Amino acid sequence: MHDTASGVFLRPPRAAAARGGAKDADRLQQTALAVALAFAVVGAGFLGKGLYIHAKAWAAQALIHRAWDARQAGEPAPRPWPWADTHPVARLRVPELAVDQIVLAGATGRTLAFGPAQLDGTARAGNAGATVLTGHRDTHFAFLRRLDPGMTVDVETPDGGRHRYRVVERAVVHRDQAALPPETADGDAWLVLATCWPFDAVDPGTPWRYLVTAKMM
Repeated sequence: MHDTASGVFLRPPRAAAARGGAKDADRLQQTALAVALAFAVVGAGFLGKGLYIHAKAWAAQALIHRAWDARQAGEPAPRPWPWADTHPVARLRVPELAVDQIVLAGATGRTLAFGPAQLDGTARAGNAGATVLTGHRDTHFAFLRRLDPGMTVDVETPDGGRHRYRVVERAVVHRDQAALPPETADGDAWLVLATCWPFDAVDPGTPWRYLVTAKMM
């Protein structure tokens, strides 16, 4: 610091400078801790939300399996829990990937939170035409990325019918261009498994769909 009147330089006392530096260091440390804590809280929030979504999806499947057992025992449309507005319609298995899931009726957003679902208006498994099943890419239908052509998919219906399909094609299409296989008009039975794409994306609003098409053997 320069005093223009005396022409000399004035230096702050060493003790004062030390105290000022210590306070600055304390403030910097507190700021760093606050930022670190903020990141930790935000990270825990995202992690907790992700774990909750997965836990809900898989815990629901246990209740849905019980409803499936009741359906096979003769109950016409057993609800997995009292307030459910859906019921089991099929059992989906992929032996090579250790996949075993119960499919629900009605592919609504609320239903898909608990398990894969069959699109209304599509053929019952084993019947001529296309059976369309859909599920979320980050939970129940995450396995689609590992489902290769040549692999088999089994679908069981409530009446005990068991139908095996062989995967023939995988494709990524825009939702506005998604369509049933043209071969469905030939009287054969087809299975289409659909989910959002890409698999690792965070944005839930993607317009792209990942489709796996299989033909009944």
